[in-house]
Amino acid sequence: MSPGWNELPEPLQVLLAQLAMRRAACTIAGQAEQLAGAIEQGGLQDLGGAEALRLLAALVRLAARDPLAPCGRA
Repeated sequence: MSPGWNELPEPLQVLLAQLAMRRAACTIAGQAEQLAGAIEQGGLQDLGGAEALRLLAALVRLAARDPLAPCGRA
């Protein structure tokens, strides 16, 4: 049986939480890029959203910056 979260050593909890947040940031940034592309291709009405979404993607990537595992672009 696997140990529960509270039974894990604190350094491992911190590492797992950081990795989960990094993965979430990469997912959000990638989805923002995909949505921006859909706007630009005419799939969605453009109300200035593509630029805003790309800015959001860049900010999320910057906040989650990790030189060992960059998010890349969608």
